[in-house]
Amino acid sequence: MYQVRRPSRSEFRPVRGLSYHLRVWGEPDPQTPPLVLVHGWMDVSASWQFMVDALSRDRWIIAPDWRGFGLTRHEGPAVDSYWFPDYLGDLDALLDQIAPDRPMDLVGHSMGGNVATIYAGVRPARVRRLVNLEGFGMPATRAAQAPGRYAQWLDEIRDCRQGTKGLQTYDDVQGVARRLMKTNPRLPADKAQWLASQWAAPDADGRWVILGDAAHKVVSAYLYRADEAVAVYERITAPALSVIASDDSLALWWKDRYTLADYQERIRHIPQLQETALPDCGHMLHHDQPVELAQRVEAFLAGA
Repeated sequence: MYQVRRPSRSEFRPVRGLSYHLRVWGEPDPQTPPLVLVHGWMDVSASWQFMVDALSRDRWIIAPDWRGFGLTRHEGPAVDSYWFPDYLGDLDALLDQIAPDRPMDLVGHSMGGNVATIYAGVRPARVRRLVNLEGFGMPATRAAQAPGRYAQWLDEIRDCRQGTKGLQTYDDVQGVARRLMKTNPRLPADKAQWLASQWAAPDADGRWVILGDAAHKVVSAYLYRADEAVAVYERITAPALSVIASDDSLALWWKDRYTLADYQERIRHIPQLQETALPDCGHMLHHDQPVELAQRVEAFLAGA
């Protein structure tokens, strides 16, 4: 089993009608801005542990479980789909509690990288430095796709109501670990075993269930507008770092519908952008190369 170097503690805060779970390392320091880490789709805040352990010094770090993931829970009726603007709203409300009077350093992976980058353009004064780890956004769309997208969304929320969009369950935590290693062959067994116990939990019948709401699998009713994303990027005032992996995930996911060159063309609209690539890693680069990533992130955050 992986041995944690910097243990975290759990805190729960009320955020927009939810009980938001935060994984926290270190203590507030008036001389150092908080470091906020936001995870990707179908992930949890514990995913950051390996990178946090590789940092060269302690600092106050806050990593939330997004709504519908990990230990963050909705207090009201179950939902049948999730909306991207709610992540921005949750982040803004959370920062009003933990850092109302000063900007913070913001690091996001995948979906979290997309949220963090949009937030930095919408609330530029709240972000001191921004790190986007493979937060690609989505392929560009056309208005003509809207009728089909709305119909797909209606079909999928119907599937949700009928219970046909459930997540796979596992016999034991070892089954979860094997699933993680199948998805990411670079993930060592000791890290997979530790992460599995954070990523899933046993239900009343003893089956191990992923800590993610199946409604996250429902497609967005709204089309992704690349031109809107670019307009937001252009308003970012914080220095930003874009980190990509040596493996080209976009080629695997989207073929020629959305390429790494497309992403780089968009992200380069951020006025103060640095770009870097990590060797020998895939999309889960904070699992594959936590030490190298920690060094590059720390060096960037420490820049003048």
